[in-house]
Amino acid sequence: MNQEKDQVLVAHLAKQGIDDKMVNGHPAGLFVLFFTEMWERFSYYGMRALLTLFLISTIADGGWEWSNERAMKLYGAYTGFVYLTPLIGGMIADKLTGFKKAILIGALIMTLGHLSMAFEGVNSGFFFLGLLLMILGNGMFKPNISSMVGNLYPDKSAKKDAGYTIFYMGINAGSFLGMLLCGYIGEKIGWHYGFGLAGVFMFFGMLQFYFGQNIFGIIGDSPKAIQAHHDEKVKNHEEVDEVIPGNVVRDRLVVVTIFMLASVVFFLSFEQAGGSMSIFAKDYTQRLLSGDSAVAFKWIDTILTIVPIVIVTIVLTALARKIYKQYPLTILFTAISFGIIWCLGLWKVFREIGITGSEVGASWFQILNAFFIISLASSFSKFWEKVWNPSGPVKFALGLLLVGIGFAALAYGASDIPQGAKTASVSMIWLVIAYFFHSAGELCLSPVGLSYVSKLSPKKFLGLLFGCWFCASAIANFIGGFLGSYIDKITEEHSMSYFFMIFAIVPGVTALLLIAFNPILKKMMHGIN
Repeated sequence: MNQEKDQVLVAHLAKQGIDDKMVNGHPAGLFVLFFTEMWERFSYYGMRALLTLFLISTIADGGWEWSNERAMKLYGAYTGFVYLTPLIGGMIADKLTGFKKAILIGALIMTLGHLSMAFEGVNSGFFFLGLLLMILGNGMFKPNISSMVGNLYPDKSAKKDAGYTIFYMGINAGSFLGMLLCGYIGEKIGWHYGFGLAGVFMFFGMLQFYFGQNIFGIIGDSPKAIQAHHDEKVKNHEEVDEVIPGNVVRDRLVVVTIFMLASVVFFLSFEQAGGSMSIFAKDYTQRLLSGDSAVAFKWIDTILTIVPIVIVTIVLTALARKIYKQYPLTILFTAISFGIIWCLGLWKVFREIGITGSEVGASWFQILNAFFIISLASSFSKFWEKVWNPSGPVKFALGLLLVGIGFAALAYGASDIPQGAKTASVSMIWLVIAYFFHSAGELCLSPVGLSYVSKLSPKKFLGLLFGCWFCASAIANFIGGFLGSYIDKITEEHSMSYFFMIFAIVPGVTALLLIAFNPILKKMMHGIN
């Protein structure tokens, strides 16, 4: 059975002029996209880990000394617009540039954005210019690279969900390394160094994609080139894509819309990581360690730093074996960037070991999400492919339940904080538990959501529909930032525990609704599972 599915995948690749080289049973092109997206997420999450902390830090510490409320509102606006512009970027790619050019344009604009932010110490205008360029660049980049992943697989391939889960591992490898290294360097060395470092790897990601783009055949070419390819197939009486009835398209788009609404609920909770959860980590968590606890943390931090770099290096080695002869520059630039990552990672580890005692950086906790994703992604991928592959609504419901459990744990951990308290010393374990459940929930919902948008959407509007998917994340970030800005008011009037329970209950109720409507939604998907 698996062999038959593999042959279907090979035939699909051949139709689009793509080399059928495989890495771990998936097209080699998936892993080129894996590394391109990895460096983009390094840049985005590396900067995001610093944004709120930089704004609320004192002027003496190099920050701007903004209030929590003001910082959360800027954070919500920035992260919201980052996910809103993909709607426009997807339309531009669908109508004009194609996915490949859009990705390269977006990567270049984001590289310039990070460069601008590195000069925030010279003039605050550079900081805001950098945010604007990041928003615009992400709009061109984000929906189109996700679209390319989907095009590598037939819609009914059992490997499609698994392929997106592997791609999602790349997303989180980048976010892990970005938050770990940019967060550490920003907090411990200087904010502008952290902002600037993020741009270096965005530049490397752009180069490795540019030199490897031919591996995708016609996928991502301009609309004119794709139409010419289609016309040639028709002229030669070759097989063309099936025509889907209008009622089927309509029903599937309704399901995509419901998934997008569910993702809004998930991400308005989940994205508290860079906002209210960072404030909780900074002001309410016991982060000063000494004696045995400091030594234990240093060992844990060393493992957390080195193991993911080793895992992704193994992935790079597997890809290099397959495509180095054809695409040497793609492998070369990725290898150079990994050489830098290894140097920075080892420097960080030895620097921390040499310090007596330890203060856990507030940004450090954000790496836990990506670490858990990297560690669990392969298991989830195999689980969906070989053990249990429930319907999309059930996977979404699982994701929402798990993120709710994470916030319930955090609410329980914060239950002893007095009403209106400005500081506390809650154990770090509650943040660790919360991030574990959030990560498991993310693996049930986010890569699966990308896969279902690809499977259920008409191909000619794929970039636009991915733009709409990220637009849902924009709405979630706007709402999440707005709700997060009330952390001080809700803590004063009720409690910190009450604040976090809001983010436990809302996803839980949404999950129950999805489970209740699962039979209807499955029917409306018309054979897509």
